[in-house]
Amino acid sequence: MARTGEMGSSSAEDEEANHVPETWEVNKDRLSLMRRKISDPPQLLKKAAANSSCCIFKVPQRFIDINGKSYQPHIVSVGPYHHGEPHLRMIEEHKWVYLGGMLSRTQNNGLDLEVLLKAIQPLEMKARECYSQIIHLDTCEFVEMMVLDGVFIIELFRKVGNVVRFEVDDPIVTTAWIMPFFYRDLLRLENQIPLFVLECLYEITRMPGEESGPSLSKLALDFFDHGLQSPDNIIARNDNRKAKHLLDLVRSSFIDSEQGQPLHVDPSAPVIESISKLRRAGIKLSQGNPADSFLVVKFKNGVLEMPTITIDDTMSSFLLNCVAFEQCHSGSSMHFTTYATLLDCLVNNFKDVEHLCDCNIIENYFGTESEVARLINDSGKEVAFDIGRCYLSEIFSDVHRYYKNTRHLQWASFKYTYFRTPWSFVSALAALIILLLTVAQTFYTIYGIYKKNPPAM
Repeated sequence: MARTGEMGSSSAEDEEANHVPETWEVNKDRLSLMRRKISDPPQLLKKAAANSSCCIFKVPQRFIDINGKSYQPHIVSVGPYHHGEPHLRMIEEHKWVYLGGMLSRTQNNGLDLEVLLKAIQPLEMKARECYSQIIHLDTCEFVEMMVLDGVFIIELFRKVGNVVRFEVDDPIVTTAWIMPFFYRDLLRLENQIPLFVLECLYEITRMPGEESGPSLSKLALDFFDHGLQSPDNIIARNDNRKAKHLLDLVRSSFIDSEQGQPLHVDPSAPVIESISKLRRAGIKLSQGNPADSFLVVKFKNGVLEMPTITIDDTMSSFLLNCVAFEQCHSGSSMHFTTYATLLDCLVNNFKDVEHLCDCNIIENYFGTESEVARLINDSGKEVAFDIGRCYLSEIFSDVHRYYKNTRHLQWASFKYTYFRTPWSFVSALAALIILLLTVAQTFYTIYGIYKKNPPAM
């Protein structure tokens, strides 16, 4: 009975708690605000961000929390996200210098500033759709920004590619620290303009006689080849015109045409162990073909082959921004995310990095081995990744299967114990000789006794 009374009391309290006074009225201003929020489209991640045409994103805060300022420009802004920021003013002034230099070169051919603006204006809406956030610039401001930033980039590529001469007193050339920052800033996800805008500006600013010259993609890849120190000009050999922007252009140039997605999806594909554990199972690491992109990873007969990757400030920034692009863009492959995940699996500490350096898989110009290990581990954090659908899924499975093979593990353990160093080998050999001598001595002792006292017939 008491229990029933408690339940009844509780029910009464619930009714009292849910009771709304009849005199309470909805605040009209708050009601209007709520209705406006319902009807207003998202500003920071618009619906069009789900389309493959949307390709320039603000990097998610969870990545910024891990990797700091790797996604933000340090000396030059490109596009609207960092437009007008005070610390980028120095190069902003030089953009006008480069624009003026280009116009003085082309004015005799009837190409003036008005022609450039009118050429880009029809591309405005298509360009705006490339950005994941709504851009609060009017048409004149947006088109002016596209022309100014685009011409600056193109002129920089032309001058570095010896298509156009640098001015003798150009501080961008004479100041040693500036150019390395261009390599990084022009490959940051938040710091892009659509490649079709650059291509439009490049084509209409070509001088007579330049028709047979290098394409914009070729000039761009040659430019970044200096900064990324790719072996044998890997990226310069890949003239990919289907990219969304400069970051995607350079990223795509590292992807071998044969490195597609797996033919058979393996939902149970496992991650692999660290280098230290793989070595104890007899798996060796070897430098891959120097002519290959570092993404070309192979595994055969217990040997994991990985081409050399040079890790420095520029490459680390490039890797992180490629991963961020792949995480945000709905139509992108996951090659860099997969490679970053592979490195994250292989590296647990600085000793693993040391072994990668000893095997010439990593050339370290970034810092200490501990700093490289931290970079590698941070690049693989918080990423969405389907190991069964990645281009290395078969390698993940093969390495894991080899690692779990008991025979390989026992033989590797034996070699590690007795043949790891010359002294351990000498000790093992001495022990074996002593054992053989003991067996021989025992045999001849028994044999001598047997000869002296043959059994009776």
